[in-house]
Amino acid sequence: MSGLASSGSIVNLDSVTKFYGSLKALDGVSFEIRKGDIFGYIGPNGAGKTTTIKILVGLLKKFDGSVRYNGVAVKDSWTTISKDVGYLPQGTGFQEWRTVSHALTTFGRLSGMSESTLAGRIDTVLKMVGIPEVKERRVNQLSGGTVQKVGMAQAILHEPGILILDEPMTGLDPKSRFEFKEIFKDLSRGGTTIFFSSHILSDVQDLANRIGILNGGRITHLGTAADLEERMKLPKEVDLILSKDTGKWRGKLAISGVKEIIEVEPSHLVLRLVEGADVDAVIDELIRKLLSAGCTIRKVAPIAPTLEELYIRYLGGAEEQ
Repeated sequence: MSGLASSGSIVNLDSVTKFYGSLKALDGVSFEIRKGDIFGYIGPNGAGKTTTIKILVGLLKKFDGSVRYNGVAVKDSWTTISKDVGYLPQGTGFQEWRTVSHALTTFGRLSGMSESTLAGRIDTVLKMVGIPEVKERRVNQLSGGTVQKVGMAQAILHEPGILILDEPMTGLDPKSRFEFKEIFKDLSRGGTTIFFSSHILSDVQDLANRIGILNGGRITHLGTAADLEERMKLPKEVDLILSKDTGKWRGKLAISGVKEIIEVEPSHLVLRLVEGADVDAVIDELIRKLLSAGCTIRKVAPIAPTLEELYIRYLGGAEEQ
């Protein structure tokens, strides 16, 4: 692995703006990616995510602003930088007549790997992505999901310190998506920095320690999912399921900090809290009062909104402003 990666911020975008003719695809995009981050990049179709990625990997060189890897500008030194960057584009393109081994060997040599290193490394990465048996098959004999796995193998072949991935789990079945996520987590624990775009927000929620929302070519949110939840000011809720419901709580369940009690169905309640209420204190009082009413509790827990719910509400609010 090359020596590009260091502690702290390793990728910086500063006021990146990109025009296609008169169309402004990116409008002053600025953010940083820190060493070891799994950074999820989300936004509506046409927001500029793929344009950002093409700039990050040196495919688009005409833009305003700057992109730097450890202080080194992409515009000036992409050939050097690229040796520490793995890239998986949306819709991996391999020459279909090649075998998987041949295709990976070509990409490895382009990344500066020696022939003596390549053979063993190809076996390793194909095993990592779960397809060691396709090594000598032609690309045109593979399913779309398997080609995507070969693309991932190509991206990590040269052991890059930074991975830039555009919709990396497109076309994968649930089992393969789970396996990919485990690979990403293992790589991150080993110090690899991962930047990926995805429209599958559950995958972003499972993986990303930081997210960026791009809308209309502009970054409108940077931070964690928890930051987004706080920003949205959604009401806090507690989910309650009773295994024994005596009914004695009805009309008597006054709890400090609870604004509304919704009976979703028999023995299933949702408590909506007032702003600023202490969730733990509410749950403690709730348990004590239900037990004193002769009820038994199967489940009680705060309701955490999914990233998808937060994102949809957030974009809806952004469009209204």
